[in-house]
Order: sequence, then C-alpha cells, then structure tokens
Amino acid sequence: MPPGTLFLLASALLFAIGTHGLVTCRHLLRKVLALNVATTGVFLLLVTLGRSGTTVDPVPHAMVLTGIVVALSTTAVALGLIVRLERRRP
Repeated sequence: MPPGTLFLLASALLFAIGTHGLVTCRHLLRKVLALNVATTGVFLLLVTLGRSGTTVDPVPHAMVLTGIVVALSTTAVALGLIVRLERRRP
C-alpha cells in the first residue's frame, strides 16, 4: 500500500472518529476533544493532498498552519466557556 493511500485512510479514520465523538458525546470537554481529532484528520488530508509526485505544494501547508492557529484559538475559547459554565452550575 502506498504511503499516500495510508495517510488518506488515516485522515478519513481520524475525521470519522472525531465526528462520531462530536455527535454522540454529551460532555462538553469530550466534544472539544472530538472536534480537535476531526480537525487533525482534515489537516492530515490537506498535507497528503499537497504532495504531487516529487514536488510539494506550499499552499496546503500554509493552510494547515493557519488552520492550526485557528483550531488552537477555538479550543482555548471553548475551554474558557466550559469553565465558565461549570462555575455557574449550582
């Protein structure tokens, strides 16, 4: 099996696991973790598709770096909101 196919399968598996966790879990922290797993699958897909033959396309790599920053800030805001919600519970 070529490495590209293996990476495509791994990215699909990560995305499926993350989506499943996002839909089925009720706990908010687990939903945030599942969202991070799904975005990791998308990042792996973009990096895998960015390689064509012997050359590497820099645009998908730049998109992944931007996506990592956005995912990090989204995770930080989500965790802050979860902490605030938990403190307000009686």
